Amino acid sequence: MILAAGESRRLGQPKQLLTCDGETLLNRAIRMATESGAWPVLAVLGARFASISASVQGERVIKVHNDRWRQGIGSSIEAGMRALAVCAPESAGVLLMSCDQARLSTSHLRSLIHSFESEGGTGIATSVYGGVRGVPTVFPRQAFEELRVLRGDKGARSIIERAAWPVVCVEFEGGEVDIDTQEDLAQLG
Repeated sequence: MILAAGESRRLGQPKQLLTCDGETLLNRAIRMATESGAWPVLAVLGARFASISASVQGERVIKVHNDRWRQGIGSSIEAGMRALAVCAPESAGVLLMSCDQARLSTSHLRSLIHSFESEGGTGIATSVYGGVRGVPTVFPRQAFEELRVLRGDKGARSIIERAAWPVVCVEFEGGEVDIDTQEDLAQLG
């Protein structure tokens, strides 16, 4: 599940549509999720839904419209979880990711999925960077209810921090590099 519903207010333009090596950040995230073996791939969109939705490449991606995107990331996770319950009701886990982590690789996503599967699908496999745990993260089915009830601008980090399940940490070098401002964009140059 790729969380891409925000309006990129600090950046001043939709980060989902910024290009990196000839593809938009959103399409890059979709490609990496697909190549990692994650299925189905859901892109949760909100702000500028029509233009961003039209830019999505790949017929296998499921576009989820979060019309409550202004309420924060919790509403996007909830919208994605509702869609997941419909399109993959037997899913053993969910990979949560964003589209703005410039150093993300398919290899890292595969490592997360492998770590999740190594725990028998009952633990959390999370990325660690800059001294924190964060996205991308794979959550087990047991965490689905907690993900569905997230509200406001609180993401899933609180679930990772107080998890009742084993947590496997996978080092993500450069994971703290994301694109939120023009300065972030210029540094990637």
